[in-house]
Formats: sequence, C-alpha cells, structure tokens
Amino acid sequence: MTQSWRLPRGGRIDRAKTLGFRFDGRALEGYAGDTLASALLANGIHLVGRSFKYHRPRGILSAGAEEPNALVRLGSGGRATPNLRATEIPLQDGLVACSQNCYPSLGFDVGRINDLLAPLLPAGFYYKTFLAPGLWRLAEPMIRRAAGMGRAPQGRDPDRYAHRHAHCDVLVVGGGPAGLAAAFAAGRTGARVILADDQPELGGALLAEPPDTGETLALAWADGARAALAALPETTVLTRTRVAGYYDGNFLTAVERLDGAVSQRLWKIRARQVVLATGAIERPLVFAGNDRPGIMLAEAARTYVNRYGVLPGRRVALVANHDAAYRAALDLQAAGASVAAIDLRPDPAGARVAAARARGIAVTGGATILATAGARRVRRITVASDGGAPLDLEVDLVAMSGGWMPTVHLFSQSRGRLAFDPPLASFVPGQAAQPTRCAGACNGTMPLEACLAEGLGAGAAAAHDAGFGDGSAPPPPVVPELAEAPRGTSWILPGRGKRFVDFQNDVTAADIEMAAREGYAAVEHLKRYTTLGMGTDQGKTSNLAALAILAETTGGAIPDAGHTTFRPPYTPVSFGAIAGSATGALFAPVRRTPIQDWHERAGAVFEDVGAWRRPRFFPAAGETMNDAVARECRAARAAVAMIDASTLGKIDVQGPDSARFLDRIYANNVGDLAIGRCRYGVMLDENGMIFDDGVLTRLAEDHFHLTTTTGGAATVLDWLEEWLQTEWTDLHTWCTEVTEQSAIVGLSGRASRALLGGLTDIDLDAARFPFMALRHGTVAGIPARVFRIGFSGALSYEINVPARHGLALWQALHAAGQAHGVCPYGTEAMHVLRAEMGFIIVGQETDGTVTPDDVGLHRMVSKTKPDFLGRRSLARRALLRPDRKQLVGLLTADPRTVLSEGAPITAAPVRRPPVRLIGHVTSSYRSAALDRSIALALVEGGRARIGETLYVPDMDGCNHDVTVTAPRFLGKEAADG
Repeated sequence: MTQSWRLPRGGRIDRAKTLGFRFDGRALEGYAGDTLASALLANGIHLVGRSFKYHRPRGILSAGAEEPNALVRLGSGGRATPNLRATEIPLQDGLVACSQNCYPSLGFDVGRINDLLAPLLPAGFYYKTFLAPGLWRLAEPMIRRAAGMGRAPQGRDPDRYAHRHAHCDVLVVGGGPAGLAAAFAAGRTGARVILADDQPELGGALLAEPPDTGETLALAWADGARAALAALPETTVLTRTRVAGYYDGNFLTAVERLDGAVSQRLWKIRARQVVLATGAIERPLVFAGNDRPGIMLAEAARTYVNRYGVLPGRRVALVANHDAAYRAALDLQAAGASVAAIDLRPDPAGARVAAARARGIAVTGGATILATAGARRVRRITVASDGGAPLDLEVDLVAMSGGWMPTVHLFSQSRGRLAFDPPLASFVPGQAAQPTRCAGACNGTMPLEACLAEGLGAGAAAAHDAGFGDGSAPPPPVVPELAEAPRGTSWILPGRGKRFVDFQNDVTAADIEMAAREGYAAVEHLKRYTTLGMGTDQGKTSNLAALAILAETTGGAIPDAGHTTFRPPYTPVSFGAIAGSATGALFAPVRRTPIQDWHERAGAVFEDVGAWRRPRFFPAAGETMNDAVARECRAARAAVAMIDASTLGKIDVQGPDSARFLDRIYANNVGDLAIGRCRYGVMLDENGMIFDDGVLTRLAEDHFHLTTTTGGAATVLDWLEEWLQTEWTDLHTWCTEVTEQSAIVGLSGRASRALLGGLTDIDLDAARFPFMALRHGTVAGIPARVFRIGFSGALSYEINVPARHGLALWQALHAAGQAHGVCPYGTEAMHVLRAEMGFIIVGQETDGTVTPDDVGLHRMVSKTKPDFLGRRSLARRALLRPDRKQLVGLLTADPRTVLSEGAPITAAPVRRPPVRLIGHVTSSYRSAALDRSIALALVEGGRARIGETLYVPDMDGCNHDVTVTAPRFLGKEAADG
C-alpha cells in the first residue's frame, strides 16, 4: 500500500492529482504539490542516502535548502543531475530518482565498513596515514575512487538555459512574512520592485501553519499582500527563484526554475536597494547517535504535517531547548502521533509548554538523550533526566530543535559584517557594506508580528532611499502570540558514541576537539582539516555547532572563534544555468570575415585564431599540408599570392592629443610621423616587456589608424582606455575599435604591383608610393585605402575596403590575378614567410618576459622621447644582462628535421635528467625558399652564440644538433622595389 503515512486530510497539496514516481527502482505515488522528500515520507521511506565518509544510513533532516542528507540523482544520460536535495525537488509524474554514495544498494552498502574502521580514519587521516611512498601508491587509487559526491552526467545536456538582466529600485530576497511585507511597502510607492523567493508560492514559514492558529491571521494578510503585489505594475514576483550570489555594486544573481522550453533562467540583477528577508535555519542538536534516519528538525516535521499532509512518525520524541519547538509537538499530536517531550531546560514553564501538558503530552525537563538505536530508522532512544535512571523510549521519529540561526549568507557575501547575538546564541547581520537592509528572522527577529513590522519598515525605507515615497510604513497586522520562556543555552549534549556535527561529511564533535588539540583552532583551518561544512550544504546546519565546540575546547567564546567565509553560491548552481545559451557553437561564437564563404568553397583548411577561424592553407587535389604551404610560399615570393587579412585588429584614434597619447603608449616615436606614412610600432607594459605590436598610420594631424595582432584589438583597446580613463584624463583622445568595419586583402610577391595596377587608379610607382606609405583611391571600382606594407618581406600591399565590399574585392583580385599565377594563401604560409625574414609574432616569440632588445628591436626604442610606458623599466640592471634570452635562428644538422615548437634547448646533449635548459624553440617550419627547416628560438646570450652548436632533445630521447644563426634567413627582397 502506498502513501500509508499520508494524513487523510490537510496540507496544501492537490489530492485530486496523483503522480507516479520511482525511487531506486521502486514505484511510488505522491500528489501534486509534494516535494520528493514529502512523497518519500508519505510512503514511509526515511532511509534516502549514505554519508560520505562512513557510509552511515541517512534520512531526511529538514524541509529546505539546508538539507545535508537527502541527496539524490535525477534523470539519466545528459539530463542526469547528481546531488539534488530531495527537500527541494518538486514531485513530477514519471520522476526517476536514485540514491547516491552507496554500493551495491542503499540498503546494503559495503562502504559501511568505514564506520567500523572509524578509529583508523580520524579527521585529517589522509594527511597522516599515507606518508610512506609505497603505501600512498596503494591507497591513492582507492581514495580517488571514493572521492566525490554523485556521478557526473554522461552525454550532452538536452535542456535549454537562458540568462536575463534586470534593473530595479528595490530587490527583496525572500517571500516569507517579512519579505512579503517589504515588497508590499516598497511596491506601493511606485518603485520598481523585484521579489524573489525559492518556493512555488509566497508565504515562507506561514505555509507550514495549521488552519486554526494565530498565525493564520498573518497568512490571510499574506494572501491580501500577494494579490496587491500582483496588481502593482512596477512589481515583479519571481517564485521558484533562489538568489544565489550577492556581489559588489548591489549585483545579485538568481536561478529561476521553469517548466517550459527553458529549464532554468539565470537572472543578473542590479538593484539600487536590497532587502534581505531570507529567514532562519533551525539548529540541530548534537547528541550521541543523532544521525539516524527518522531524526529530523522539529520545524521540518511540522512542515511535513501541515504543508504536505504527511505524518513522519507515529511515536514521536520532541527534544528541544525552547518553547517554539512545542508547536511541532502539538501539531504532530493533532495529526494522530503519540508525543513525548524531552526538554533540555531544567524547568520548562512557557505557555506552549503548558498547552502541551494540557493536551496530555508528557514533558520531561532537565533531560538529555544518551543514545539512539535503529538501523534503517530510529527505533529507540535512551533518555536520562536530572537524578533519574536512564529510560528507554520506543520511537520512530525524533524531532529535535536547538533554536534558530539567522540565514546571513547573502548578507555576508555582500561584505556585510556579522555580529554575535548572545540571546540567540547565533550570528546576526551587523554593519552593512552596501545599500542593504535585513528584516525578519534573518535579522534575528523571531516573533511574527515583529517580523511583519520590520519587513514593512525595511521596504518603505529602501524605496525612500531609492527616491520613492516618504519612508513611512503601513501598520502591521495584529498577530496574537503566546509568551515564551527563555531559550535554553545548551544544544550540544554530552554522551558516549559518535555525536555528529556535519551530517554529510561525518564530522563529529570528537573530530573538532581533536583538531583543536592538534593546533587547528583557527576556524578556516578547522574547516579544511576536518572537511566541516565543505559538502553540498556548505555547513548550513553544522557551522554554528562546530564553533561552539571549538570555543568550548579552546576555552573561549563563540564570537572569539569567528566564523567561516560565506561565499556564493548560497546553494549549488548548475553549469547549464551558468553557461546559459553559450554552449556548442555559441560557446565561443566564431567571427567570420566577409570573404569566409569563398574560403569554404575553395576547400580551405581552417584554424582557430582567437575568436576567428582563419584559412590555414588551401590544398589542391592530392596535396598534403606541407605541399600546399610550400606552393603558397613560392607564389608569395616569385609570383603573387593573396591573403585575407581582415582579422587584423584595427583601432581608430582621434583627438587633438592623439599624437601625445600614442607617443606615451609606443616605445618608438609617433609625433614625427608624417601624414600618409606608416610605422611599425611596439607597445610595452610598465615592466618594459613587449605587450603588442602592429602598424600605425597617420591619417591626419589628429587622426591615427592602428593595427594589432589578430584577436588583440579588444585587449589593446582596454589597455588604451585604461590609461586614458585612469591616468591621463587630461588628454583629449578617443579610441574606437573598427576591426569589423573593413576587410583587408593582402597581396605579396613580385607580380603584386602588376596585378594591383590593372585594377586601381592609384599611382603605384615605387618613388611616388614608397614602402610604409598609404594612398587613397579605388580598387576594382571600390573606394579603398592601400597600404604599402606586408608581413612577408616581399613586395606587398594591404588593401582596405568597407567590409560589405570585401568579397567583391577578393573576387576581382582573384579573377585578374589568374594571368599572373595568383594563389590564395593561409596563416601557415604567412608564418613561414615572416619567419624566413625573422619577423616576430607577439605571443609566440614573446611571453610577457621579453623586451625589445631581446628580439632585436632595440633600435626602435626611442632615445629622444621624454617618457613612454616601460621606459624606466628598460634601464633596470636585470634587463641589461648580456645573458638574457635573445632571439636567434636555428638550423638543424639534418635539413629535413622540423623541430617541435616549445622544445627545450641545451648546451650539451641530454643523457639523463636533470639538465640545465638555456632556451626554447618559439617557431619552427619548413622553408620552401631554402628547401630546409628553419626555426626561431629564445636562447640565453643568443647573439653571442651565433655559430655555436646547441642541442634540442625531443620526446623520443633524440638530441638534434642545431647551429645558432641570425634570426633572418633570407636577404632583403623587393619591399622597396
């Protein structure tokens, strides 16, 4: 019989809609509105998982995000998701869930042997036990197999995810009483309000109230508040949405769960004011055997009764130290359970205690739990009271409560400071670092009427600070409440046996005491040494108890122990939600030049260069890559070849101070550059290292055109803007990236002038159009800028046209070039051509530690400018040493050997390690012009080593003899011709 623990009436579930689901292969039923946890309890299932370290049986502890035990895996294949909390999974028809961290089954787990070996596995055992190398080699594979929680999904995730940006005047986090009140008070002023709550319906703790209590009046008020919020046009209510992170600038992220085509939406919210109404977490008690299935938080038991219509136990022991916990005892008894109350206080005498006694609930004061018993579910507890003999009670549910801990995680993430509240024995929000207010239980305010009043006040004040309303709050509803006696101070009970603090990671009170004795008394050290709070729950139920035990062990107070750092996310966020739509082809969108389609039709082989996909080579039928590259290189020198250079970064710099600005940015002179002339320039960082290079051209007195490395335009633009906006704010200069505004076709080779001359009205005579010059005109009838520059060392032109004309230009040049033997070439041939001339590529011949002198560009560094970035650093002694790594060429003894890029270089053949490395290969190719291999390298004192023989060891153990040469392998060609 299914749902044998379901109450015949009550709850906020839809009993008319039965849902079938499976847990560990077992077919079960629940109702719409259930969570997986409530449905499992309705079917009498308490054992839902195993702990991480000892594989002890674990049951459902809570009813919310703080759940450390009930972790399950949903779905299969790419949609499989591990480590989901059963307390937060809405029940759906056909849902399939599996338990985790157990083998071969949940009921019989061979990993339980770890519990028997517990004396050998204390906190930090992995730091102590496996010191001997041989023992570690045996233990490491087993430890690695045991590590981790759950199994990663296999295959591609078929779900879709989305991102959304939002701005608001007031963001209210939490839809409980205080949050509803804050959103209502702020929304009625006309402010743009977003209310985000992780539950399917608003109400928070009020949803767990029975229909005949004073809190029901507040729930009726909440119903009215929900209706009022729905009618406010500037208020957005997000249910099933958990705010996971709070960052600088009042920037918060939230994850919304959806049921449509998109499964989750990540909200990125920028709020002028934030009200946190995130509630509080019930504190578990620490006693011997407190981890058995059937031992849960008292408010969770009450929630399952009143909200889900489930009786989690028929023979119940309430163990608590405060009056509010007696609400659970009364509600469980009203649902048909037999209840006995174990009160840790010597003389419990509050109004709720009296009500419990009046209902026939036996209340034992000054009592404690000595032990528990039961395998898959608690069956018995041993209780002792002051001066009395131990007493065994037969139970199937222990509802425990040690008070409440405000949920301060988001406040702490915002860099707010926490303060310790002695009456609550917990941390509460203190000084805020951002425009943030806390209201209700998360602020340490527990009475319901006070929560409502605080929420209304916080919402009105937040709206006023955002520029709306006068800051006055509407009056709160009157909620009759019972007077409560003082809360007990004890929630950590003495006893023999394991007293668990962190239920997921099996951290016990004894572990914390031992860690403190061993010197790990700092809370962050304690956390890492014991793994306390490092599970999926991030210590929500365990941190405060651990601090109390640490303080008691060290003889201090809880505030002195401090607290761990609360970091986002508050609860785990799926990688799918983080990535959003940026997956597959959209993960790194490919930037395409206007000529890309032609390359694809021509059969080009592409390579990724930054965000671009550039043609690497154009193979003819039956050609290998080496054959195709050799053919392209020969054409680029002896005839004419054309390359799509549209990917070059291009930045437009204008303004009356643009020349002064660029003189500070570049190491060489800029101010004396004539209009219409070009200059190769090198940028340095503050340390004097090469940052980027390119060609700068002066278009007018106050107008420059810069090129950067492919994919480097954004980085260089950020660099320029950083200096303009933070250091040189007096300069009137404006920088704009124009990379995609124009297409570039590069022509190289002896016939390039003849090819271009037949299509342009520009005078290409070498005397009137010299090297490193710019001319304006038309090419193939298209307005163009033609630069007499190139990267091959041969006669070259770069033709810039508006991007929309790029393909037409390419086709016209290719058609006219047939008479000259034109050949398209790709990046591989370009690299060979530039390496033959000793031209560097930033990021290949440089790595952030290379100066202009290191690569032979010392003559470019200005000796006349008063200052430029990196100038003073270049005078440092370390940058003037003669044994610095310098750029040289390498010729292998065997001309057929092409060295591996990145290969190390040694002064002597490598026989066995260790060996001293004196450099590395930066570029290596086969040169068609030289009919042999060539390489560039950075070698210690390289220029002084020209003519020496060095050695390049490879992965096969072979030492290749290389001769050091100058980095230029070919003589000057027709660049000036």
